[in-house]
Amino acid sequence: MIAKIATTPEELKSVYEIRRTVFIEEQQVPEDLEIDDLEESSTHFLVIDGEKAVGAGRFRIKDGYGKIERICVLKEERGRKIGNLLMARIEDYAKEINMETVKLEAQVHAIPFYEKLGYDICSEEFMDAGIPHRLMTKTF
Repeated sequence: MIAKIATTPEELKSVYEIRRTVFIEEQQVPEDLEIDDLEESSTHFLVIDGEKAVGAGRFRIKDGYGKIERICVLKEERGRKIGNLLMARIEDYAKEINMETVKLEAQVHAIPFYEKLGYDICSEEFMDAGIPHRLMTKTF
């Protein structure tokens, strides 16, 4: 299993398919909120297990810090540490481009996952796409 930057049209298609399955179909996030005008300026990541794409996420630079977004793993693949692999690759990329701080908006149910990876809560709860979130941050 590998986590990598999605660079080919096929890899990017897989990223969007995973996000569509998890966020739009499973979590009922409106498509216009999930696929936004930041896609072109983001770096997209994909986890591949053999021939199957199983996880995705994106990264962008905002106001001098790294912003990790759209972290998702296909439902049938959860519990296999795919999220850990994906986050490690994104964090490595952030360090490669000299980011000292990364932030993410965690769905409340996922906060324990991010806390185990060293993220700290730094906001009150807020709603995004009808789902409760909290801002989290990590400094390298």
